[in-house]
Amino acid sequence: MDPEKADLDSSCLNNGSSQVLYGEFTGTRKVRYALSLTETDLTVQKIPSQNKVVFSLKDCVGCRAHIGEDTAEYLFTAYFYPLKKRWMSSGGSRQRVELCYRVSGVQDQCANLAEAEKWARVIRERAIRQQLLRKGLMFSELQRPCRVMLLVNPQSGNGQALTLYNSHVQRMLHEAGVPHTLVITERQNHARELAREADLSQWDALVIMSGDGLLFEVINGLLERADWEEAIRTPLGILPGGSGNALAASIHHYSGAVQVFGEELLVSCGFLLCKGLVSPMDLASVHLSSSLRVFSFLSLAWGFVADVDVESEKYRHVGSARFTVGTLVRLASLRVYQGRLAYLPAAHKEEDKEGGLLGKHTIPNKPSSFCPASLGCQPSQDSPLHTFHNSCNSNNSLKVRRTDGTPSRNANKALTGPPDSLLSPLDQPVPSDWVVVQEENFVLMLAMSQSHLAEDLMAAPGSTPDEGVIHLFYVRAGISRTALLRLFLAMEKGNHLTNNCQHLTYVRVRALRLEPHSTKGVITVDGEVVEYGPVQAQVHRGMARLITGWP
Repeated sequence: MDPEKADLDSSCLNNGSSQVLYGEFTGTRKVRYALSLTETDLTVQKIPSQNKVVFSLKDCVGCRAHIGEDTAEYLFTAYFYPLKKRWMSSGGSRQRVELCYRVSGVQDQCANLAEAEKWARVIRERAIRQQLLRKGLMFSELQRPCRVMLLVNPQSGNGQALTLYNSHVQRMLHEAGVPHTLVITERQNHARELAREADLSQWDALVIMSGDGLLFEVINGLLERADWEEAIRTPLGILPGGSGNALAASIHHYSGAVQVFGEELLVSCGFLLCKGLVSPMDLASVHLSSSLRVFSFLSLAWGFVADVDVESEKYRHVGSARFTVGTLVRLASLRVYQGRLAYLPAAHKEEDKEGGLLGKHTIPNKPSSFCPASLGCQPSQDSPLHTFHNSCNSNNSLKVRRTDGTPSRNANKALTGPPDSLLSPLDQPVPSDWVVVQEENFVLMLAMSQSHLAEDLMAAPGSTPDEGVIHLFYVRAGISRTALLRLFLAMEKGNHLTNNCQHLTYVRVRALRLEPHSTKGVITVDGEVVEYGPVQAQVHRGMARLITGWP
């Protein structure tokens, strides 16, 4: 790609940083270019033209030195994913820019190789350095070569996960120098078994390319291990390949980028994955009436939202649009759900920062914005790529949801994972400092740990992945179909908390309990059906580690 034609954000322009390297090289079209590398940018100028294009090293995922395919010349190639502005709209999406230059300054090929390797190394190092200091905070980094197990569910969404892997993800990981082993899941709970039984010393990160259900399996598999305390610290990555893609949309949102969908979201999440910054992520332990416990990274839902999630399975072939269709169908026959809801309110936001409940509980009446997470981790040096595929052919069928909520291990075994100090047994009253909701007729209850419930549903726009709270929403009975539809339409942009819906209540909590009174219903955890009955949950702050690509 001719850098003169690159449509880049004007914020990338060089502001006079000191020059680190300068050289003149031949591009892919036998055109000479002058390259100037500073601590923050790579400036490319066609010779003898005065036109320059400046590439921010924040947008660089990798650079490598290599020999040309058609010649014996040595080259270095840098890979950038700058934001490209949309025509007639705000914001933008990331586009791939490959900059390749031949080094042929002298006859000595060893000297040319050394020059190519020097440029590749220094560009990588400066790109990494852009991640090290953000807002005065130092971040650790994933070691390179970072050995990644990449789990792909080929049946997720509309069955395009493997195609998207081949067209985007494999190339991006190669460009970033991330060797990975591709594992194609073959059945339900396959990922759970792998996470529970794998030798994690062989892996620096586990990356899931699917919907949110596969990550639910991996997290619960890690927490079923005898060494769960160490296992759950394994960095986890997510690439959108399913219908909902809620966590992927949340990670994109946390990066500060404007909302995107489909392959644009995949490229954004792939870019953030390649950058390698790691943030702590809250998990919620969810107790079911049978004394089983599962762990959630995303949501606990009852009523309208849970029904839509389950009933829209029949529309899976249309991808993420299944939720829109399911919402319209369920609105046509709106239900009321009876039950009792109670919760432990979170402290003031200032007290949350200290990690504990330091004063009197308060219940906010209005939505508030929260500070972004303050911990991350970032990529290191480039390394050769070796991609391995498992030898078996996948015969995955569409995921059949478990209606009994039972994990794949014996319920009589001792529970692993952290203790839940905020919860009383389900057969005992809630503690005295909890709030019991007076209403018992609801349309929905939704407890969120991330910002998004789906690609196009921003349920908790002010959330961050490690704030130690659960965002609790409930809608009381009496809301009209029109008002409920308006609420979900506003949720597409995260504006539902400001539209003054009288039936919607939103509170930040640390624990909650739901006791359904209706004899029939559906409860989901991270979109997976669990057994119907009393359920309670509490948050565990920063328990897992999530590759977010942002500080």
